[in-house]
Amino acid sequence: MRETKKCIIVDDEPAAHYVLANYIKQNPQLELVFQGYNGIEAMNYLRENTVDLMFLDINMPEISGMELLKIIPNHPKTVLTTAYSEFALESYDYGVIDYLLKPIYFPRFLKAIDRFFASEATKVKIEEEVNTISVKVDGYVMDIELDQLLYAQSFGNYVKLHTLKRTYLASITTTELEKCLPEKNFVRIHKSYIVALDKIDLTEKDFLVIKNEKLPIGITYKRELTDRLKK
Repeated sequence: MRETKKCIIVDDEPAAHYVLANYIKQNPQLELVFQGYNGIEAMNYLRENTVDLMFLDINMPEISGMELLKIIPNHPKTVLTTAYSEFALESYDYGVIDYLLKPIYFPRFLKAIDRFFASEATKVKIEEEVNTISVKVDGYVMDIELDQLLYAQSFGNYVKLHTLKRTYLASITTTELEKCLPEKNFVRIHKSYIVALDKIDLTEKDFLVIKNEKLPIGITYKRELTDRLKK
């Protein structure tokens, strides 16, 4: 039996809410916890709550669906729901699971849900298996043990990997590195910093401390960090 996943609907059309809510009710693995009618409502909810899956319309007043994905750095996995197909290619730059064209038919909805659960299963498998990352340092590929990594610091097109033993300058971007790290062990606290959760010694309002080093906490990452530290 699959674990129940929390999902939300964000769409300015009541008819779309009716259809999606009905489809969700027919899937016991999904729990509908919020329905928002614009991007601002969704932003406010996501700042205070953890969600597994978001059904998101693109064309909405004030903040479009694509703009919402750009504003929220750690948004839930997302299925876009729209009457327009021109944003399909761009949407996958934001980790979108699927792209459903309205009117949405139940078989197509089920296919999107299967993709979501498949991605969840893959994520769990990766997190269980990964204990090192391979990066290029001074022209050579080397393995860094993840239990030795304290934090990563952006340095242009490079990243400084601060470990228990020494610091490495790796030829990789912070965004690329983040995709390689298991989510259960690491969290982004700033556009320039990713830290190991179990290496944090102290957290304050605007910074945290790891091995006597003060690292800034970006305002858009505070909620994610707070939620992760509670687990």
